[in-house]
Amino acid sequence: MTVPDLAATTATSLEGRHALVTGAGTGIGAAIARRLAQAGARVTLAGRREAPLRAVAAELPVGSATVVAGFDVTDPAAIEQGLAAARAAFGPVAILVNNAGAAETAPFGKTSLDQWQRVIAVDLTSVFLVTQAVLADVRAAGANGGGRIVNVASTAGLVGYRYVSAYCAAKHGVVGLTRSLALELAKTGVTVNAVCPGYTDTPLVRDAVAAIMAKTGRSETEVLAELTAGNPQGRLVDPDEVADTVAWLVSSGAASINGQAIAVAGGEVMVG
Repeated sequence: MTVPDLAATTATSLEGRHALVTGAGTGIGAAIARRLAQAGARVTLAGRREAPLRAVAAELPVGSATVVAGFDVTDPAAIEQGLAAARAAFGPVAILVNNAGAAETAPFGKTSLDQWQRVIAVDLTSVFLVTQAVLADVRAAGANGGGRIVNVASTAGLVGYRYVSAYCAAKHGVVGLTRSLALELAKTGVTVNAVCPGYTDTPLVRDAVAAIMAKTGRSETEVLAELTAGNPQGRLVDPDEVADTVAWLVSSGAASINGQAIAVAGGEVMVG
């Protein structure tokens, strides 16, 4: 199966291109999958749990999505098995969105080695493993100007935050990997970029809010006010805003955007 010639498409159409989205069952990953399918992509919804992936697939146009459950981004064997299923459904992958990740909190002095290694594995090493496994496909798509890699990092990959040292280290690593690979692939027709959301209205953040409420006795309003205090807009980011940024980065209209870490955070982080 060949990648469509982008010269025959609009600058925002993803018609016929195969996009693999990890962590696609909830939150930002689900929003990205919906947005890419809306633009015409055939989307592989990859994740560990089948039920959330099936729920997202049911929202998408018939025939536009396939579900690959058991996709453990820290396990090379699971990645290869999942990719085989994805390719069987939609052919080689042209667009890779490394979205899967997790956050754990602890003061640095109480961060165990196990916790450190777990966070690095899920949030950084996973990007290395999945990207290496998909790289040949994406490079082949690059020959037609359609190869795209987008890594979902975080504002924690651009600045520091207290009590999430492992997460910050991992997301800084994702940004560094993004920039390095962007230079390596710059002449292949492949672009590599990162999006760096601030606090976003996802189940992960809502779980964090609930945990803080339980630990401190503060109200939901008080906790949300603290989390959004760094955002000049005074709100949580909407997952669809992150998805729209990703959709632009993987479009032909963003062919000259390469090696960038784009903050989607209402002005919280300004780099330049």
